[in-house]
Amino acid sequence: MIEPFYKSEDKKFYLLKGDTFDLLESFEYKFDMIFADPPYFLSNGGLTIKNGKVASVNKGNWDKSEGLEYVNEFNRKWLILIREKMKENATIWISGTMHNIFSIGQLLTELDFKILNIITWQKTNPPPNFSCKFFTHSTEHIIWARKNEKVPHYFNYELMKELNDNKQMKDVWKLPAIAPWEKSCGKHPTQKPLSLLTRLILASTKPNDWILDPFTGSSTTGIAANLANRRFLGIDKEEEFLKISKNRKLEIQNLEIATSYQNKIVGFSHKK
Repeated sequence: MIEPFYKSEDKKFYLLKGDTFDLLESFEYKFDMIFADPPYFLSNGGLTIKNGKVASVNKGNWDKSEGLEYVNEFNRKWLILIREKMKENATIWISGTMHNIFSIGQLLTELDFKILNIITWQKTNPPPNFSCKFFTHSTEHIIWARKNEKVPHYFNYELMKELNDNKQMKDVWKLPAIAPWEKSCGKHPTQKPLSLLTRLILASTKPNDWILDPFTGSSTTGIAANLANRRFLGIDKEEEFLKISKNRKLEIQNLEIATSYQNKIVGFSHKK
């Protein structure tokens, strides 16, 4: 039996510490939805602008590429493992940039997933391009796929339409990057905004569904899941980030804080 790094009192938020490849093989439970924010492999010694200052793009050794074959094999390995943790009607969301998303898209097809959409997240506040040699990078992509070609998936079309002024929601989403209030317990170098994860979760799950994040980081997926009345399991091998995740969950156990966060999240309707 696996001993969790943290289990919340309401039993809706679990964290496992360790290598996701090892842990995924050690339990049999299947999930309604997966969100995966795997390494983008963009830590190549380049520079960017952060808070108005020149900064390195390097995130850590876990984000360094050892070549195309390495990237493809890494992605193939975790996708095969994660497929076994999905219910037959489950869907998976995978975020990335040009550094990893083409590899993942090809492998999803090879492994018999059905790609449903490729969401373009257009950031309203991207860092500027200080080299002035190409267009400013202002987007990330999120592939949405289901496990089986012929097994229908869940999509809350009506809610997405309602959140988009009663018009069909398109596959380009204008949303900001993380705000200062989302870093109250510390931050992860690739942290995603709650507004983005909340929309994914509301679109593709029902209340009380189980959501897995195999590269959980600071567990934005889990916080969004719990704020939307879903259950969550996150895996990471870095204790520093798991402690941030735990503190974020403890923070939203305060109903006043949870409600204030719900009201701040772009596109979140807590009454539904």
